[in-house]
Amino acid sequence: MAQSAPAPTLAPAAEPGAPIPVRAVLPWAVFVGTLMLIALYFVGAEQGATAVFSGEAVHEWVHDGRHLLGFPCH
Repeated sequence: MAQSAPAPTLAPAAEPGAPIPVRAVLPWAVFVGTLMLIALYFVGAEQGATAVFSGEAVHEWVHDGRHLLGFPCH
């Protein structure tokens, strides 16, 4: 008679690691928050009354994202 393979067993649940200190996360949170604010400015306000760049180039690059997020542009 052929022997059957043993049934697979589930690995035990992983132990949670040490907590991450706020001092380690804070610089990354500020960096990501700043990037998000810059992206929000370019999608929502650039080429409007507070335009930093002249012309329509930025408007054309973010046009679909502007409509997706509900910002009117025309």
